[in-house]
Amino acid sequence: MSSLRTERLLNLVIALLATRRWLTKEQIRHAVPQYAECESTEAFDRMFERDKEDLRELGVPLETGTDSAWFDDEQGYRIDRNAYALPEVELTAEELAVLGLASRVWQQASLAGPAARALVKLRALGVETDEDSLVGVEPRIRAAEPSFDPLYAATRDRVPVSFRYRRPDGATAERHVQPWAVTSRSGWWYVVGFDRDRGETRAFKLSRIEGGVKRIGKPGSYEVPDDIDATQHVTGAPSSARDVREAWLGLRPGRGAALRLRAVPEPAAAGPGDGDRPAPPEGWDVVRVTVQDPESFAEEVASNGADVVVLGPPDVREAVVRRLRGALARQQGHLDLPGGPTRAAPAGARTRRREGVR
Repeated sequence: MSSLRTERLLNLVIALLATRRWLTKEQIRHAVPQYAECESTEAFDRMFERDKEDLRELGVPLETGTDSAWFDDEQGYRIDRNAYALPEVELTAEELAVLGLASRVWQQASLAGPAARALVKLRALGVETDEDSLVGVEPRIRAAEPSFDPLYAATRDRVPVSFRYRRPDGATAERHVQPWAVTSRSGWWYVVGFDRDRGETRAFKLSRIEGGVKRIGKPGSYEVPDDIDATQHVTGAPSSARDVREAWLGLRPGRGAALRLRAVPEPAAAGPGDGDRPAPPEGWDVVRVTVQDPESFAEEVASNGADVVVLGPPDVREAVVRRLRGALARQQGHLDLPGGPTRAAPAGARTRRREGVR
């Protein structure tokens, strides 16, 4: 739903809540600024009918009636205040703790504001969250791809977009899409929508979008199918086995918890320095993880600073180098990094990135 439409519905709700009388359509037209701007009565009627249906679908108790005992054919509208008011909510400390945990999922991401405001309203109920009961639990959902914000806004406003998309074989092409939803799978973000170039529904991995996302239409210029299941489109999309890689990492003891959780069992015969793989610093742990997108994985590795060493393969190591060169160039000027095992950052230096929810 576009922001303009949301504002209009909100103004309509305020107008119908602010009176105890029945408001006629003509009175409503003058009370809501967006209705007063309609060029004709027919345009207002169509807009008002759509808005009434939207309010009812949202659960707003919209009533019809009249104040006149003589002219009962003049229908009026109002909202039942008692039915509209939020009933008393009783939550246990444990339930509020879980809600607080959920709000932290979007901290520092594009939805951090709404999540924080929701938690403030819950705390206004008089029951504080039990922070101590969830010590050590810190959920995050990464939304660091630059294309996340514009695509999320485009799905909300129903605006067609275009972007450069890189295929698994490295080739890029301009894509024109009507975005329907943004969803996540296995830690990666996807936008699902109608691909104008191919004439079918497709899912695009955000980490493969190069450059910016450009709006190429007006808000509300298409409708999202009611039966769309974005998760199913992503889950059911065929994946090529060549996309799945393995990377070997050296981790400082007690560090890199998220990477350790992703580790797969290492063959018993494999050890530090096996084959062409360099050995990690003495006393460090070696883990093996699966990688689908070296560039996105490089960002995650770089975020661990000097606590992670990339042992191989070379293309993953080089992806980390590119990330670090760019970060260090912005912060400290040009700096050549030595070859060999690539540490995620030199001693005393950390890369900075926007932290989403994990």
